[in-house]
Amino acid sequence: MKENLHPKVRQVVFKDMSCDFQFLGTSTMDSKDKVKWEDGKEYPLIKVEISSASHPFYTGKQRIMDTEGRIDRFKKRYSKPEPKAAATPATTK
Repeated sequence: MKENLHPKVRQVVFKDMSCDFQFLGTSTMDSKDKVKWEDGKEYPLIKVEISSASHPFYTGKQRIMDTEGRIDRFKKRYSKPEPKAAATPATTK
C-alpha cells in the first residue's frame, strides 16, 4: 500500500460564526487557528457559516409555503374543463 496517500483525520472544533455555537468533530481539514476545548486540550478551529444551530430546517424557523394555493393553481391549470350544461329550450305558451 502506498504511504501518505490518505489525508490525516484529526479532531477539530467547528464554530458556527452566525450564532457562536461550537462542537467537536473529526475532519481532514486543518487550520492555523487553535481553540481550547472543554476537556482542556487545544484543537484546530474550523469556522463555518451555518450549522444545525442556525439552519432553518433544524431550528424550525423556516418559512411556510402556501401549499394549498399551489395545489389549487395546479388543478385549475391541468384539470379537464367541466362540460357545460345543455341549454334548455325556451318554452312558449
